[in-house]
Amino acid sequence: MSDLLANHTTLRLGGPAARLLTHTDPAAWPELAHTIINEPTAPFVLGGGSNTLADDAGYPGTVIRMATRGITARPLDDDAVEVTAQAGEPLSALVAFAVSEHLSGIEYLAGIPGTVGAAPVQNTGAYGQQISDTLTRLTVYDWHRRRHVDFRPAACGFGYRTSIFKAHPGRWTILQAALRLTRSAYAAPITYQHLAHALGIPLGARPPLAEAAQGVLADRCQRGLALPKDGPDARQAGSVFLNPLITTAQADVVRAAGGAVHHDDHGVLRASAGWLLQLAGYHPGSRLAPGVSCSTRRTLTLTTHDGATAQFFTVALQRLAHDVFEATGIRLHPEPVRPAAAWMPVGSGADHDSEASVI
Repeated sequence: MSDLLANHTTLRLGGPAARLLTHTDPAAWPELAHTIINEPTAPFVLGGGSNTLADDAGYPGTVIRMATRGITARPLDDDAVEVTAQAGEPLSALVAFAVSEHLSGIEYLAGIPGTVGAAPVQNTGAYGQQISDTLTRLTVYDWHRRRHVDFRPAACGFGYRTSIFKAHPGRWTILQAALRLTRSAYAAPITYQHLAHALGIPLGARPPLAEAAQGVLADRCQRGLALPKDGPDARQAGSVFLNPLITTAQADVVRAAGGAVHHDDHGVLRASAGWLLQLAGYHPGSRLAPGVSCSTRRTLTLTTHDGATAQFFTVALQRLAHDVFEATGIRLHPEPVRPAAAWMPVGSGADHDSEASVI
């Protein structure tokens, strides 16, 4: 059945959508939106499906598979270039474009699956860079006001793996993103020790852009962070829990047990979710529910196999979170997005309108 969400998610889970539309032409968006706008359920927008846990029952409304492509660049000054990418462009393609054009700012996002449009929702980040660092503008469609708006970064509520787009699902659909990148043949200074070690250079060094991106890809593969094309770990959605926020008292407990704590890019104290799972007795390859297990490479990634369902996957998440809480008192929060049917309100009056400029 072609409309099964399982055919469009990397976990290969999910029942049918009431309707599935593939959006490929940016100019056709007004017509597509017009066909949906009076439906009672907000559409769910799907990019690469690499961070999505779709229900076995499917989705009761329209699912829009965002497949628009295209990258353009325009000089801003002698040092900077604004690069604009369509929402359906793979994030990996945008990174490759930037590296090839000697533009620094997103080189450490190499190897992250998903699309450009999905990256701001999660505020995708890795190795000290996050997409919000270089964003200058998001062009989105506001389903409440039925029009296009531009969002500046300050209006997006960016945080650790979050944004207003994640907090208010169904309100806005991201159509394109613009980033300010710096002209340079060299990457940003390396701030992660394991990446510096992999490249054989000291912390703070600035490797050539292509070398940095290749180093990131190699490091992700070596640590089981890449999305393989086949094999036992191919059906996955990456890390299944966010690194949890912890108190200073909890940090002392984690350190005493041999774990490490860190401050995220927003200065918040966090523990490693993967380490907490291992402390609770789990390890790579642990079987958690029918057809669901930890990946062969890392505990924090769950994989699906024959017999898996979204319900079983959810049971596995609940089991892991429960056992970590029982062992440490620390609560884990799932990272994969669940398509939740939201009511499609008519008219205006929603939050954040004063922060977005209408175009």
